[in-house]
Amino acid sequence: MALWSGRFEQGVSEFTQEFGASLEDDKSMYAQDITASIAHARMLAKQGIISQEDESKIVDGLQKIKGEMDAGTFEWDVNDEDIHMAVEGRLIKDVGAAGARLHTGRSRNDQVATDIRLLAKDMLAELAQENCKLRATLIKAAEKNFDVVMPGYTHMQHAQPVLFSHHLLAYYWMFARDFKRIVDAYDDADANPLGSAALAGTTYPLDRFYTTELLGFDHPIQNSMDAVSDRDYLLDLLYACSVSMMHLSRLCEEIITWSTTEFGFITLSDAYSTGSSIMPQKKNPDFAELTRGKSGRVVGNLVALLVTMKGLPLAYNKDLQECKRGAMDSAKTLRDCMVCMEGMIDTWEVHKDKMLAEAKLGFTAATDVADYLAKRGMPFRQAHEVVGELVLYCEKHHKGLEDLTIDEFRAASDLFDEDVAKDLDPAGIARARNTYGGTGHDAVRQQLEEARDGLREDEAAAASL
Repeated sequence: MALWSGRFEQGVSEFTQEFGASLEDDKSMYAQDITASIAHARMLAKQGIISQEDESKIVDGLQKIKGEMDAGTFEWDVNDEDIHMAVEGRLIKDVGAAGARLHTGRSRNDQVATDIRLLAKDMLAELAQENCKLRATLIKAAEKNFDVVMPGYTHMQHAQPVLFSHHLLAYYWMFARDFKRIVDAYDDADANPLGSAALAGTTYPLDRFYTTELLGFDHPIQNSMDAVSDRDYLLDLLYACSVSMMHLSRLCEEIITWSTTEFGFITLSDAYSTGSSIMPQKKNPDFAELTRGKSGRVVGNLVALLVTMKGLPLAYNKDLQECKRGAMDSAKTLRDCMVCMEGMIDTWEVHKDKMLAEAKLGFTAATDVADYLAKRGMPFRQAHEVVGELVLYCEKHHKGLEDLTIDEFRAASDLFDEDVAKDLDPAGIARARNTYGGTGHDAVRQQLEEARDGLREDEAAAASL
């Protein structure tokens, strides 16, 4: 029997019952629903709205139900529309009239809003911890491959030599920003809607500050209409997940490229590769590709909720039932992809000789040759043109800049001297760039120290969520 059956002469059809149900999605937040109901019962007793005896029966009954759900022995009723009805129906069956008093001063509108906020906090806390593990893996890989030199790229063309550790740390800082977005989303979810009832509050003397304390929220939401209709915190969660998945997708694109025969910079572990059903030689980066592909699903979940929310008048509307699945899917997808990325990075084989050989190609020393002239008084724009002509000369004569004789250099400018080729090897070029944030060894050592310090702070913050 539906909770609202007194108003209706007919029940819904079997199809519309199933169409309107959210129980399968709601099962993921049974623990949050029971936790919130226990807090509500304790508050009702504290305020003298229900008796201490009823409180004890309700709490004991709810804890028994949770135990069965934890153990997987709870018998779900297919007629239950959502987790709230499933729990309340079983509670009334077990403890009688006391269970029927649990819903006093409460609506499913503020009940579900409370459950989802508790669930969002739990999911975001887990994502924060996993984010820290991923960044620790990146730091470990950067330390292990500290002085490996690779070509840096712009427009996917060889640009300048960089340290592989510097390249990896660029992703560390992306994920550090993701951590901040995750924590910000957690803070936005950390507000208590319980006690707002359907939309207008209630005539019962509820103590919303007490349930806020019991449930570990930061504060009660100030407006009852906003409390039941707000899903901004889920948009924040979905945005944080989307940006982090975008960063993972970028790194996966590089991993896929680096592991090709053409590049050969890395070899992925067999544990993070698959083969072909027809080509025996194949070793495919399927899990990097899957992570790259799953980013579309996560971004889609963000767009879906934005579109769902854009036309809703105050206060609660049934459309809001659609807010849960995407958020849960995105949080799980991001977590799983971070775990997968940790494994790929921790087990890959880095081919430093191949990286170094590629760093020598594509005239990656050109900027340093131009800087050489600029340091000797030539305006940089003029130096840029001189070196551009040297590169053209090299291309026509199938040479690299490092192959030019001093006479060939001096034919382009008499400012060149014998020492021009001294530091044109990729390692020397990378080593020279020690401005803050640069790819020089000293700069990267400082960057690693700051990364370690930042990670320690964030690990402590994640543990406190």
